[in-house]
Amino acid sequence: MPDATAAGGTHHGAELRGAAVHPSSPFFEGRYGRMFRALPAFRPSEESLKDLAGHMFEAHGDDVDPGEGGGADPRHNPDIPAGYTYLGQFIDHDITFDPASSLQRQNDPDALRDFRTPRFDLDSLYGRGPADDPFLYDQHPADSTVSGAVFLIGEGVGNGHDLPRNSQDRALLGDPRNDENLIVSQLHCTFLRFHNKMAARVAEGSGRRGQDLFRETQRRVRWHYQWVVVHDFLKRVAGDQLVNQLMPPGSTGDQIRSNLQFFHWQKAPFIPVEFSVAAYRFGHSMVRFDYTINDVVPETPIFSDDADPLANLNGFRKLPQQWGFQWKFFFEMQPGHQPQLSHKIDTKLATPLKTLPKVVADHPRSLAQRNLVRGMRFDLPSGQRVAQAMGEPPLTGAELGIDDVSPEFVGHAPLWFYVLKEAELKRDGKRLGPVGARIVAEVLLGLLAGDPLSYVNVQPGFEPKPPLASQGKFGMPELLRFAVS
Repeated sequence: MPDATAAGGTHHGAELRGAAVHPSSPFFEGRYGRMFRALPAFRPSEESLKDLAGHMFEAHGDDVDPGEGGGADPRHNPDIPAGYTYLGQFIDHDITFDPASSLQRQNDPDALRDFRTPRFDLDSLYGRGPADDPFLYDQHPADSTVSGAVFLIGEGVGNGHDLPRNSQDRALLGDPRNDENLIVSQLHCTFLRFHNKMAARVAEGSGRRGQDLFRETQRRVRWHYQWVVVHDFLKRVAGDQLVNQLMPPGSTGDQIRSNLQFFHWQKAPFIPVEFSVAAYRFGHSMVRFDYTINDVVPETPIFSDDADPLANLNGFRKLPQQWGFQWKFFFEMQPGHQPQLSHKIDTKLATPLKTLPKVVADHPRSLAQRNLVRGMRFDLPSGQRVAQAMGEPPLTGAELGIDDVSPEFVGHAPLWFYVLKEAELKRDGKRLGPVGARIVAEVLLGLLAGDPLSYVNVQPGFEPKPPLASQGKFGMPELLRFAVS
């Protein structure tokens, strides 16, 4: 998830943490907090963190997929197609947003707000709804039965669609970060299309119109999205065993909450900084150098400073002609067609992330340095201390391999680096290790359990049905097929 804007808090404040607002409220506000409040902060110098960041980038270039050059690229994760990197970024934007966060200042944890409801409710998609954010919605759709209930979709581009944009090519979105790169912007566009297809289906099957149609469509879209988050994305990155342990089939929100060992709240869930500033940033290591997006466009770098719109997948601009995405290159959409693979979860990032586009991040432009410095400034504990608090044997200095970078790292490693190294050593980079998986799974499932309108609280036995589900399965491939068919 190449997002340089997520944030957290610096210590456990006295006020309650969590999202206290109803998802239909016009206010997007909640609290960040901590999972491990008793652990001391690990505060190495910024110079040591800069040195460590310099060791965290790949030494060589473009990705080579199976069939291109005679062999599999050892950096690739055979278990996670490339699209899940950006689905993870989309999920992050759904649950977190702090517009005031900055590396240039110390954040006040008692004032730091999460301007996203910490729920899987797609407020990054819906904004505040048709009444309060009418610019997101189609006021005169071709199908009058869905009037007042569907999104604007951008112009056709080759075999796909762009996001809706104003006269200055700025995307009309509930969250501007979803235009940060072309892959996440195309995912956002596909979710808009998924909602619109669902609205047409609901209108035809129920006779609902107007606001009633919108609310029912929104509920169905949210529940199918929540299912994908748990049963497709989370199981891939944290493992079936842990997810099934925390959320057995048919679980209610209360049952899930009783299974959580480290993520606890009083009235409503919050976003732990150990999650947002460290563990959930595992996706940065999954980013490839370049991507194939369709049958026409050559392999293209994810980021670069080149102003040529055909030279990279930079965001905040119109999708070039003939650049409509074919999701078969990102997800398992077609039998026998191998999608591109993500990079393994490890301590090496693709070199384009060493110099992010200035429109995304500056001072510093290195994503590794930004992550490490942010973790220090938010007073995160070291990875070893978190492992010990979880009852997991911590990685040794020899295993971490950073004692020689700086004496400050002897016995302690930044939590983000530790999570990546743990995945590399204990899961061969194919998914998160014990510490990272536990943090990510408990937070994502805890947010689901703490949302009174999620499917686990309203209808615990909910499962996607045909024609959306295929052979009893529903994940991103099935969602995408329905959306673009």
